Amino acid sequence: MANKTSVYDKIVRQTHLKNKSDWEMIRTVDLHTCGEPLRVVVDGFPQLEGDRVLDYRNDARQRYDHLRRALMYEPRGHADMYGCILTPPNDEGADFGILFMHNEGYSTMCGHAIIGITTLALQMGWIEQKAPTTTLHIDAPCGRITSFAKIQDGELKGVSFHCVPSFVVAMDQLVEVSGLGKIQYDLAYGGAFYAYVNADQIDLDLTPDNYSRIISAGKAIKQAVMNSGQSIKHPFEADLSFLYGIIFIGGPVSTGVDSRNVCVFADGEVDRCPTGSGVSGRLPIHYHRGEIGLGEEMTIESIIGSKFRGSIVREEKFGPFNAVIPEVQGTAHITGTHEFIIDPKDDLKYGFLLR
Repeated sequence: MANKTSVYDKIVRQTHLKNKSDWEMIRTVDLHTCGEPLRVVVDGFPQLEGDRVLDYRNDARQRYDHLRRALMYEPRGHADMYGCILTPPNDEGADFGILFMHNEGYSTMCGHAIIGITTLALQMGWIEQKAPTTTLHIDAPCGRITSFAKIQDGELKGVSFHCVPSFVVAMDQLVEVSGLGKIQYDLAYGGAFYAYVNADQIDLDLTPDNYSRIISAGKAIKQAVMNSGQSIKHPFEADLSFLYGIIFIGGPVSTGVDSRNVCVFADGEVDRCPTGSGVSGRLPIHYHRGEIGLGEEMTIESIIGSKFRGSIVREEKFGPFNAVIPEVQGTAHITGTHEFIIDPKDDLKYGFLLR
């Protein structure tokens, strides 16, 4: 009797998908920074046009937003997915540029992505590893970010970054929020504008059990601040002049931590990490109030208990603002690689979202 080749035998021999000529292929490497996902596009995204990162951001938004949706939305992503696209730098002073994307569009700064992309740059060999510190210069939409990878015994032990000048816009502001009453907030910038709200005002415990309530309260407060007439204006770039998110601040849940940060940004997206740009914006608030000095550290945890350490490197004048340069430290890990297929015959090729 002739040997019968089983389907399993064919599976063992044929492990790669045969591409079709009309498929669009996009390759990514996925990571997480303290729990927050980062999907890095490494191949297949069309070349963006422009002379600087803000130009690339506008081009991506105008011509290729369907690809952002395809990569961030279900079935390839989810409502809280986050990603980035690498671009040329603004000039020879930086190693590369970066665009950040999420469920609503393209943010201006993302600290967890800076930590993640620095980790990936070393793992991929894009930059030579040098002990004890490997330094990268990265052009984000908000400006140039400097990141530092700590190398010990040939291993990457963590990443920190110096954010753009970060400053307080307004403190102890009041806004009327439907269903919540009067809410007090501080407004500050750490590469993006955030309203900072003490969660005790609405008896909100910043734990996963309250996930849905955190989202609804965050969206309501954000909309109220945006409708209030509060000035949200970057001193140099109109494209940066918008309220990105709400950051709820609460007492620590874990030991050895100063406080807890939970950020609700974009369209109700919740950060799993303590939010690098959010910590950057918090630091000038504490500095202004005399609660932290130059070189002193704060440890801030996220909704899942992961931690960033933040400190202030120096003071710096930035337009009309007395700004500071924050430093934020964290870790990132690679979780996998993808070769995504966009099939033109797929009615859901550009994705959908459910909450």
